[in-house]
Amino acid sequence: MKLYVLHGINLDQLGQRQPEIYGAQTLSDQLPIWEAWLEKSWPGNSIEALQFNDEDVLVRFMQEVDGHGVGFVLNPGAWTHQSLPIRDAVAGLTAPVMEVHLSHTYAREAFRRVSLLAPYTQGSLSGLGWLGYRFAMEALILRASH
Repeated sequence: MKLYVLHGINLDQLGQRQPEIYGAQTLSDQLPIWEAWLEKSWPGNSIEALQFNDEDVLVRFMQEVDGHGVGFVLNPGAWTHQSLPIRDAVAGLTAPVMEVHLSHTYAREAFRRVSLLAPYTQGSLSGLGWLGYRFAMEALILRASH
């Protein structure tokens, strides 16, 4: 399976922006850790991680790579709560999507407790930090193998 870890708006600021909420690591810090874990635990699968600050570019990317043998781990950031274009794109994908958030969105502001994407995803992980991404990847791989 080809796994795409996709980060949405403002998540290029991880490691700098509100580290007390989001931690001190960046997506590029995590990628080699995930690659090593994936190679050891789930050989034959691959990962690519990208970050988007342009909603249109994220939607086009998901639509272009969508298909059999693909899985998405998506942290849309603030788009989770307000992006109808991303919601509609996720609803139209054939590949499975797991929604992930570093922070515990249900323990934060009320507006963060609503995900427009959740009805169209395989599941949602919130508040587990970077470990949530590994759980999401593993869930996608296991579901694809059954």
